Amino acid sequence: MTERFINEDLLDRDEAGTVRLRGSRCPHCAATTFPQQACCPRCARPDMRAHRLPTRGTLWTFTVQGFKPKPPYDGPEQFEPYAVGYLNLGNEVMVESRLVFGPGQRPCLNEYMNLVLVPYTTAPDGANVTTFAFQPAAFDPDGDDT
Repeated sequence: MTERFINEDLLDRDEAGTVRLRGSRCPHCAATTFPQQACCPRCARPDMRAHRLPTRGTLWTFTVQGFKPKPPYDGPEQFEPYAVGYLNLGNEVMVESRLVFGPGQRPCLNEYMNLVLVPYTTAPDGANVTTFAFQPAAFDPDGDDT
C-alpha cells in the first residue's frame, strides 16, 4: 500500500532518509519560518531560502483539541480529541503541532520532543496519508538538534 505526506510542502526526507519539516530562512536577517514563505516576515526581502528544521525541540505550551476542526479538515469521521502544542525547534522557530503520548504520559512544559509521522487518513485512492507530530523523548545531550 502506498504512503504519502499530508502535504509535500511541509515535509521531506533528508539525504539520510530522516523526515524533516520544511521551513525557510532569510539569508539577510536569519529569520526562520514554518511553513516555507517567499518573503521574510522580519525584513520583507523576497528571497527566503529552503531550510530543513531540527527534528527535536522543547514543548513551550499545549492544549487539547476537544472538537472536530472546521473545514477544510478531512481527517477521520470518527474524531478523537488530541493534544496540540507549540514547540521551540533549535531556538530557531516555534512550530504548532499535534502531540502524541503513550499510555499514562502527559505533556510537560519544556520537555524534549522528537518529530514523528502519524497516520492521518486514507485517501480515496487507498494511500495511507501521514502527518507530523511530536512525541516525548528522553533528554540526550548528544541528540540531533540540527
